[in-house]
Amino acid sequence: MATENTEQVVTQGAGAGAGAADGQTVEAEPEIEASDQSDQSARVRAYPVAPGVRLNVRSGPGTHYRIVRVLPEGATVPIYCQRPGDSVTGPYGTSTIWDCIANAQYVSDAYVRTGSDGYVAPRCS
Repeated sequence: MATENTEQVVTQGAGAGAGAADGQTVEAEPEIEASDQSDQSARVRAYPVAPGVRLNVRSGPGTHYRIVRVLPEGATVPIYCQRPGDSVTGPYGTSTIWDCIANAQYVSDAYVRTGSDGYVAPRCS
């Protein structure tokens, strides 16, 4: 069933978007500024978006940023870096972590199965 899922903003709570760790490795070097420049050329892992979710991709780490595109169901996303932002509740819990999947494109970690309640990539600078 195709449904348009939107992020739910939560004013309290911590935790994160995780389930089982089974990310894939992909090669890429986007125009992302990671806090450790030596990580730029490192291999980037890709993670699945929650099943049945069409996920909004935003221009920044929060639901108040504009939607730049919508990922289709079954999408897998690379995570180049992560940063704190709005708290969102999704299939993998409540999280304030936002995943940078391309230059100026972010998704809430609460919708991405990373296998962790914390950071799995360098912090964005």
